[in-house]
Amino acid sequence: MDRYCVFGNPIAHSKSPEIHAAYAAQTGQQLAYEKRLAPLDGFAGAVRAFVAEGGKGANVTVPFKLEAHKLADALTVRAQAAGAVNTLVFGPDGIIGDNTDGAGLVADITVNAGVPIAGKRVLLLGAGGAARGVVLPILEHRPAALVIANRTVATAEALVAQFGALAGPGVLSACGFADVRGAFDIVINATSASLNSDLPPVPAGAFAPGALALDMMYGARPTVFMQFAASHGAVPRDGLGMLVEQAAEAFLAWRGVRPHTGAVLQQLRSQL
Repeated sequence: MDRYCVFGNPIAHSKSPEIHAAYAAQTGQQLAYEKRLAPLDGFAGAVRAFVAEGGKGANVTVPFKLEAHKLADALTVRAQAAGAVNTLVFGPDGIIGDNTDGAGLVADITVNAGVPIAGKRVLLLGAGGAARGVVLPILEHRPAALVIANRTVATAEALVAQFGALAGPGVLSACGFADVRGAFDIVINATSASLNSDLPPVPAGAFAPGALALDMMYGARPTVFMQFAASHGAVPRDGLGMLVEQAAEAFLAWRGVRPHTGAVLQQLRSQL
C-alpha cells in the first residue's frame, strides 16, 4: 500500500490524515496516510527516512515549507513562484516540490463560496509566506486589481516586483496598512494576527457591501477579523475550505485524480 504523510512541528492538530482517508475512500485509491513530527533541526533527515521506508509523497506544514523548498530536487512553477513548498512527490527523478495553497484558496473562493475573482478588486493582507503562495493563482483569475498591504511596505513591494509582469498594467500594487484606499470585493487575511486573536490593521472602509472576507485561519468560532468584517457588511469565511481544497490538489498530484471536496468540507465543519 502506498504511503504518504504530513510533516510538521507541532503536528498533533493536523486534520490531513482524515481528509486524505476520505479522499482515498471516495476515489477507491489504496493508500495509508499518517502524521509525522519532524525535529525542528532535522526536517531533511525525516523526509529522507520516509523516502527510504518507501514513502511516495508528503505534505509539509509549519514551520518547514521553506526548508521543503530548499530540499526539493525540482520545483513546479507555482512552487517557484511561492518560494515555499507544501507538497512533496517522491519519484525516480528525486523529490519534486509543489505548492497547492494558492490553488486551494482560489478553488474555495470561486467554487465553494461561488465568488468569481475575474474583474474584482482584491485586497491581500500580509506579504509573508502565506500571502506569497496565493499571488500567482489569484492573478491567473484576472482580477481588476490586487493590492498587497503589509506592515513592512518593502516586503509587499518585492512581491509586486516579482509578479508585476504577469499582471496587466496597474493591476498589482503594494501599500502599508494605513494607506489602503477604497473598497474591495474580496479581502483575504494572510497575516498571523488571528493566531493571537488580534485584528490586522484593516480599515472598516475596505469592505465593499457584501464583500467576501476570508481569513486563512479557522476554528470553532469566527476569528476577530471575520467578526470585524461581518460588522461592516462583509460575508465572512474561514480557511477550512482552503485546507480541504489544497489537500485535493496534493491528492491529484500524487494519484492523478482530483477528489470531490464538498462532503469532506461539510464533515470537517461539523467536527469543529
